[in-house]
Amino acid sequence: MKRFACFVLLVSCWAVNASAYSVGFDQVQLYTDSDRPLKASVWYPSQTTFPTEKIAENAAFLGTDVVRVGAPLAGQFPLVVISHGYRGNWRNQNWLATKLVQDGYVVASLDHPGTTSFDHSPQAAAQWWQRAGDLSRLLDWLLNESYLLPNIDANNVTAIGHSLGGWTVMLLAGAQFDRDQLKHECVLKNNPRVCGLMPELGLDQPQASEPTGHLKDERIKRVISLDLGLARSFSRQSLRVLTTPTLILAAGVDIGDLPQAEESGFLAQYIPSNNRQYIVYPDAAHFSFMQLCKPGAIEMIEEEEPGDGIVCQDGNGRSRDDLHQVMYRDILAFLHQP
Repeated sequence: MKRFACFVLLVSCWAVNASAYSVGFDQVQLYTDSDRPLKASVWYPSQTTFPTEKIAENAAFLGTDVVRVGAPLAGQFPLVVISHGYRGNWRNQNWLATKLVQDGYVVASLDHPGTTSFDHSPQAAAQWWQRAGDLSRLLDWLLNESYLLPNIDANNVTAIGHSLGGWTVMLLAGAQFDRDQLKHECVLKNNPRVCGLMPELGLDQPQASEPTGHLKDERIKRVISLDLGLARSFSRQSLRVLTTPTLILAAGVDIGDLPQAEESGFLAQYIPSNNRQYIVYPDAAHFSFMQLCKPGAIEMIEEEEPGDGIVCQDGNGRSRDDLHQVMYRDILAFLHQP
């Protein structure tokens, strides 16, 4: 009986793995003739299953297996767009993109000019509204021009963002930047990690060509914020009337100057409870939402850039892989809601 049970378990595990979609991957240069060109990365269900290669892997971080420019699988799939954090890049949530594709989603991300690992342009960084515009332009391409157009369900679009990316997708959900409120909040509680970025991100004073009003993109049906920062810059009134379903995921371990109660908790306090879910992971730190780190990564990163090893530190001895499993379960449950 035990041998039969083990056999059934093995067959069940094989069936689950066998049902996962193969992951196709491509990178495209968009709007090369504009003053803000974009590099987009796209993951999608692929009918091509081999050969596979590793992407987003280096000496410190683990990558995932994909089929480079595999033939898209026939059918329509929900779309997810992802925004990376401050001075991050598309690789940071590659783990999440890969899992989503295996479960039947098309996923796209990009490197935000001025606030990515590869571009620290002060002029681009100070145009705070452009980050939201980047994702809207990415959607323009995906839903109007891309070769994946036949494979995307345009009525089922989600935006996910980590850290400053969480702030970005909240703008797309209808939250509105309020400079006076942020300045007042930073007088009351001058958080160096958040308030200290105001000049660099163009939040301290009006910028040339700065838009007024909201930046909401009606094509986005739901948003997910992964331990965002700068939440206190959103006007309370805009959060009170927010109608876009929102999943707020927060790290319970404070890395020093980013207490979730003042960031994710601020969103949860003002967004109507019928339009949002709020989950705090007590064992997660801010960078737990990024890709898996290799053994010895902290020491290697610290040797190159003292202080940066924090990107591989999680909380209370819980592995990042375990945290990802729980986070992904919560994300998928939210995506599956009608």
